[in-house]
Amino acid sequence: MIPDPTLEIKRIRHELGAADDFDINKIFARLRDAETKSKRTYVRRTPKIPMHSKTMNRSGGA
Repeated sequence: MIPDPTLEIKRIRHELGAADDFDINKIFARLRDAETKSKRTYVRRTPKIPMHSKTMNRSGGA
């Protein structure tokens, strides 16, 4: 049987979540803190605004 290659990733993700009591706000606060302490340059992109598309009729016409 082939071992699941994602088991280690799932285990680490579970450990990190458990360290912050699985609270999403705590998890992101920890990540933001690590980001500010890091020497790396991070790029902030503006969110993409989805374009409204016209729905097509069942006949395929616009």
